[in-house]
Amino acid sequence: MKLAGRNLLLLALWLLAAFSPARASIANAPGANLQVSLVTYGPGETYWERFGHDAIELRDTVSGEAVNFNYGVFDFNEANFFVNFARGRMHYLMDAAPSDLDERYYVDAGRSVTRQALALSPAQAAALRDFLLWNLRPENAGYAYDYYVDNCTTRVRDALDKALGGVLAAQLKARPGSMTYRQQTVRLMSAQPWLMLVLDLGLGPYADRPLDGWQESFLPEVLQAQLRAVRVDDGHGVLQPLVRDEHLVSPNRLQAPPAAAPDLRLPLALAGLLLAGLLVLARRRWPPGYVLLGTLYLLAAGLVGVLLLVLWTLTTHHSAWANANLLLFNPLAFVLLPTLWRARRGVGASRFIDGVLALQLLACLVAVLLHLLPGTVQQNQPWLLFALPCWLALAWSLRRR
Repeated sequence: MKLAGRNLLLLALWLLAAFSPARASIANAPGANLQVSLVTYGPGETYWERFGHDAIELRDTVSGEAVNFNYGVFDFNEANFFVNFARGRMHYLMDAAPSDLDERYYVDAGRSVTRQALALSPAQAAALRDFLLWNLRPENAGYAYDYYVDNCTTRVRDALDKALGGVLAAQLKARPGSMTYRQQTVRLMSAQPWLMLVLDLGLGPYADRPLDGWQESFLPEVLQAQLRAVRVDDGHGVLQPLVRDEHLVSPNRLQAPPAAAPDLRLPLALAGLLLAGLLVLARRRWPPGYVLLGTLYLLAAGLVGVLLLVLWTLTTHHSAWANANLLLFNPLAFVLLPTLWRARRGVGASRFIDGVLALQLLACLVAVLLHLLPGTVQQNQPWLLFALPCWLALAWSLRRR
């Protein structure tokens, strides 16, 4: 439905340009009549809305016509959508809509709407308009989406940078970022704790690299903040702020994300110690409970390991590759299940199982050493603190007596 809307709007713009030269419109207005703005929408409640959204608004100051161009359209009904999503092959589209219609949706949803008027020259505004209309054509509108490096905000950022002749890239790359991909993800997903934990567990070392301002502007609110400090030539050799004016169109009425990422170390450390303590106590006093708890942990560890391996080897989700959590949660856990079930009858582990336990403890030790070595990138302390006491408790309780 959005695709059809985009095509109809594109057709209308080109028809106005071709057959109504006396009437000003976005498609044929001179650059001097075009006002360019960045419109930023705050995070929503649904998980795919948690990162926020933005659009480029082009407004004809003579006719009053205003159109928002954005890069955030996807379709759940697309063939093999969820399979492609799991494989990291997400297909997104560019879209356009009248500004008032586009922004009304976000206002009604309670999400903040902020408009930043930008100081582009007439030539830059016209060049941006021509690029956006070219990009809006059906044959040019699609792209392969990536949450961190090629999303609806990086596309907006890149379009503005192209029109400005590379000024954005030059200035933003010179600034350090404030957070990593992991920290931003955990912060924005903190309202949905289970999803936040799953994402943190699945992110590999890629998500912990230090970022500069250009890379961190994959988020709408970060790009909005970064633009406030950008300076551009006014055409006479004098630097002026890129943001001429910033206006809050509609305030946020939803729960706002925290300013910083929550620290998961203490909660997961306590959860690990609690589970380990229950395993030890149940092994002595309640064998059925011990088998139940141990089975749940081993099944979860094995399934997580399989998922991490699949993400690394069979998908293009490069932010999940080479995940050190594979040393803590891996398919070796499945091998221990029969021994755990026999433990209820008092049957001890075999030498082979002792070897498996030793191998798993060695993997945990390697994970700790990798984290302690200088230059280590992946920040998985919370999962180290959770998994270590659990594996020690299982190794103690399953060892050959």
